[in-house]
Amino acid sequence: MAGMRSLAGCGVMALMLATAPVASGEAVPAAQETSAAPDVRPDVAAYLKAFYAKPNPPFTRELLIQIHKLPPAALAAMAQQDLPIGNVTTKDVTMPGPGGAMALRLFDPRPERGPGPVVVFYHGGGYVLGSIDTHAGLAAEIARQLDLPVVSVEYRLAPENPWPAAPDDGEAAARWVAANGKAFGRAFTGLILSGDSAGGNLTLVTAAALRDKPAAVPVVMQIPIYPATDFGKLYPSSKLFAEGYMLDAKSMASFTEHYAADPKSPRTSPILGDLAGLPPTVLVTAGLDPLRDQGRAYAAKLVEAGVPTAYFEGKGLIHGFATFRKAIPSAQTDTAAFLHVARAMLDEAAPPKK
Repeated sequence: MAGMRSLAGCGVMALMLATAPVASGEAVPAAQETSAAPDVRPDVAAYLKAFYAKPNPPFTRELLIQIHKLPPAALAAMAQQDLPIGNVTTKDVTMPGPGGAMALRLFDPRPERGPGPVVVFYHGGGYVLGSIDTHAGLAAEIARQLDLPVVSVEYRLAPENPWPAAPDDGEAAARWVAANGKAFGRAFTGLILSGDSAGGNLTLVTAAALRDKPAAVPVVMQIPIYPATDFGKLYPSSKLFAEGYMLDAKSMASFTEHYAADPKSPRTSPILGDLAGLPPTVLVTAGLDPLRDQGRAYAAKLVEAGVPTAYFEGKGLIHGFATFRKAIPSAQTDTAAFLHVARAMLDEAAPPKK
């Protein structure tokens, strides 16, 4: 792929996967780790030092419910580690959802554009945190780097709305956006599904649902960013980075408890499903992420299933890096790089202009 050659200096691994088959449900051994301490970038080390200097309260049910009552401005203030949205067009739209009205927000670097694909974006936050406002900076960056409209989805959160509320909302939003481009002043011809962390998981779950029962327009790509892919297994990276790398084991256990999902369902653990026929994929992980090996295993299974797949691993970066671009400046380079890979894949797959 021509677009990948320019990534050699980005401090990342970006390659077309060619790996041995991976059996569904088996823990996949991580690449051989050395006995030396993991390679942590200087700005990541500084971020982690500041993060652990202030003890964080446990995410109890009561605390989460109080957070969910905060106004949008307060939620937006929680995203100060990320860069601002910059000069993009935005538009708020409401759609009918499985549990009631759902908020959507358009981000587009162009005030107007002709027919084309749209990115449907699902924010991260462990299924219990996050919103359109907390992830506005990343949604806007995706829109700029891909030069495409992005529609960010406000799905229901646990503990008030446990599984399967989030995947139900994720699928409903993709189907509605596919059929209602006019609501955004656009004409959508295809869907690109994307999201970070929990939103990456919803990306994978929604892509499988729309493969099995297509929406009004086809899914042309998925871009899961450090996704959870397997709730039923502990992978080597889960132990390697269980403490000291921001996404700690205790927090993950709390999120999982509140989400209350069935770990054996492909709508929770998409690695357990049939991956054949899924759209071309750019799968992103972080080198210091407890979820890293889940992402590696899922990408390998995609290749085994014959899905065109690009795998990108941000070396020396932690989970969440794409939304920490202000606090971790080097993460901007990696975020732009994996989106550059996605843009190159989209361009190569596009039909020739007449």
